[in-house]
Formats: sequence, C-alpha cells, structure tokens
Amino acid sequence: MDADELPRTSGPSPMTPLPSESGYQPVGPRRTFEDLVAGEFRRSRSMLVTQDEILEFARRYDPQWFHSDPELARGSVFGELVASGIHILAMWRQLDHEINSDVDFVCGVGWDDLRLKKPVKAGDSLHVTSEILDLRPSTSGTDRGTAITRYEVVNQRGETAVSFTSINLVYTRSGRDKSRATASASA
Repeated sequence: MDADELPRTSGPSPMTPLPSESGYQPVGPRRTFEDLVAGEFRRSRSMLVTQDEILEFARRYDPQWFHSDPELARGSVFGELVASGIHILAMWRQLDHEINSDVDFVCGVGWDDLRLKKPVKAGDSLHVTSEILDLRPSTSGTDRGTAITRYEVVNQRGETAVSFTSINLVYTRSGRDKSRATASASA
C-alpha cells in the first residue's frame, strides 16, 4: 500500500479522550521550582483500559502479536492480550498532566530505572502517583532547577505496573518571568 492509499483521519484519535471527556482541563503552569517540596505526593484519577484501546494503539504503534491479536495472544506467556509498554506510558502521560500540569516545566531530560513490572490487560483500572524525591538548584543558571520525581502506574489491585524516576527542568520564578518576557517580545 502506498502512502497515498493509507487511511487518513482528521481530529483526535477516538482512543484519546478530549479534555471535556476525561474531565481534564488544561491550566497554565503557576508553580515554579521554589514552590515545589521534596516529599510532595500526588495521585491521579483512575483510567479504565479497554481491549479496543489496546488493539488500536498496538496496531498503530507497536504491532507485537501479543498486543495486537487477541487469538495469538492466548498462546503468549501472558495468556491474553496485554497493553504495549509504550501505550502504558502514553496513559501515564495523560494522567500525569492532570495532576502536575500546574508545574512550570522547562522540559524533561531523562528517565532512570524504568521498569515494566506487571502486564496491563483489558479491564484494568490504572492510576498514577508522583512523588518529588529531590530538588536541585541549577549549577549553570538561576532560571531553572531540577526536580527528581518518582512515578508509578498502579492497577486496581494496588500492584505497580510501571515505575521510573523522571528528571525534569523546572523554571524558577526569575526564569519564568524571563521566558515570558522573551516570548512576548518575539510575538
């Protein structure tokens, strides 16, 4: 099939809830590095994982047979269809935005100790937790600091499906003000 023959879609994918469908409404980031506290813990709402979503994501992005074919998946070590690790991280990303979008992130710079600990199956209900482990002022400038955050994706049985530590740059108050002034001047 040529690229010109591939099916086209317009608008968001049906598996991605719009803000009004998920209950999430974007907010402008208002918390800077100085506002964060080591030990701060947050928990998201729960998200139900459906077979249709697992299949849609897998067939589009990660077509391993145990993610994309329910019949073949029965013969896998999992015994049934399981979500792709990348799909689980995409769900984490959505839930994380719901609980941490008020943080004025510059960007993420890495993940350490990423572990896929338990398979995620259709019917599982997932939530995300975040805990700030450490805050490090920048050694190269006053416009940002580094937040080290531990994330877990947890199922309805309290089992951790995915865990990792995220390293993120976060604007300081002076960095946020400088960034906004630069953006306004270039607009």
